[in-house]
Amino acid sequence: MQYTVRNIPDALDAELRERAREQKKSLNEVTLETLARGLGLAKETVRHRDLNDVAGTWKEDPAFDRAIADQDTIDPELWK
Repeated sequence: MQYTVRNIPDALDAELRERAREQKKSLNEVTLETLARGLGLAKETVRHRDLNDVAGTWKEDPAFDRAIADQDTIDPELWK
């Protein structure tokens, strides 16, 4: 199957070409892999590195709050 895609934004074109150069692959191959990943059809799984596992787990810690407050103290002698 063949497609013709028009009006590719310059930034997208540049990124696809750069990735093709870096990976030593054809532009077509990198484009197909990118489309497959974007649609969730990629063979390899993509590991997302985010903070979802720790989001919402904050616990109040007065000692930590004091340590942070101490770091926010300005020494007037240093600002002369």
